[in-house]
Amino acid sequence: MDFPNCTVVDHPLVKHKLTVMRRTDTSTASFRALLEEISLMLGYEALRDLKLREEEIETPMARTTGWALDGKKLVLVPILRAGQGILDGLLQLVPSARVGHIGLYRDPESLGAVEYYYRVPANLEDRDVIVCDPMLATGNSAVAALQRVKRSRPGSLRFVCLLACPEGLTNLREHHPDVRVFTAAIDEKLDSHGYILPGLGDAGDRLFGTKSVD
Repeated sequence: MDFPNCTVVDHPLVKHKLTVMRRTDTSTASFRALLEEISLMLGYEALRDLKLREEEIETPMARTTGWALDGKKLVLVPILRAGQGILDGLLQLVPSARVGHIGLYRDPESLGAVEYYYRVPANLEDRDVIVCDPMLATGNSAVAALQRVKRSRPGSLRFVCLLACPEGLTNLREHHPDVRVFTAAIDEKLDSHGYILPGLGDAGDRLFGTKSVD
């Protein structure tokens, strides 16, 4: 299945690190570090077309023309709670970025997204915004988060995730065909509970060392 709005960052290092993350016996500390490392590489691709302006500078040898980021500061918006793991990697690339947060949880019956928290920087107009969450499973949380951010009319909007699946990508494309997705892999499918297969389990639980309570 073709997803023209999705870029898979299939660098050998990304593939290796993702494989280690998938393993059941990978520790919380390793999982957290690997997510941050992969997020750096995902961010590199997602930010490839940031606007630049020329800038005159002085090197130790001579004057020359360099390049500097142009326009308003980038805004990074993780979906709580697991999106925080991707945020840490992206901030290493752009430490000057502003940060917002969207709190969503998945209703266990309907699998729909329920918002419980929203706080983003003021004046998102004309800013490049990246919404991030490790798993694009049903896509309901991503769709809801992107719709919420769109109310503020950002200049551009992208979605960065660790893993995606056809169902989630289809859902996102139907609701937000203008949003580009950057991911490390597109997995096979969803199971009956809305989890990605083969996946890597619950990213939030593995990131923070917690366990879901029924």
